[in-house]
Amino acid sequence: MSKKNNKDGFVYSTNKNFEFENNDDEPIESLAPQMQNLKIYLDRLGGGKFVSRVSGFVGNDNDLEMLGKMLKQKCGVGGSVKNEEILIQGDHRDKILKLLIDNNYKAKKAGG
Repeated sequence: MSKKNNKDGFVYSTNKNFEFENNDDEPIESLAPQMQNLKIYLDRLGGGKFVSRVSGFVGNDNDLEMLGKMLKQKCGVGGSVKNEEILIQGDHRDKILKLLIDNNYKAKKAGG
């Protein structure tokens, strides 16, 4: 069963008046940049390619997408935003750290 169809363990109800309550209606508020605790990792993908990964963002998906777009543009490379993380192609940790700090984000390098 895919995660999209899973209703917190509910599979079937015999109650004819049962209505599933969906708590996803409330939009998630993004924390202010100085309240964020972002970590920048360097991962190696298959074939020896590097990817810089930014994790720890607390907020809605639109703000995360906008931050990811800004980082991709400033670094001049491709990347993506998925699983609540920003992936930037290549080893750009120093540049990403400087960009985040210049934009008042609380960020640091993490990992090895």
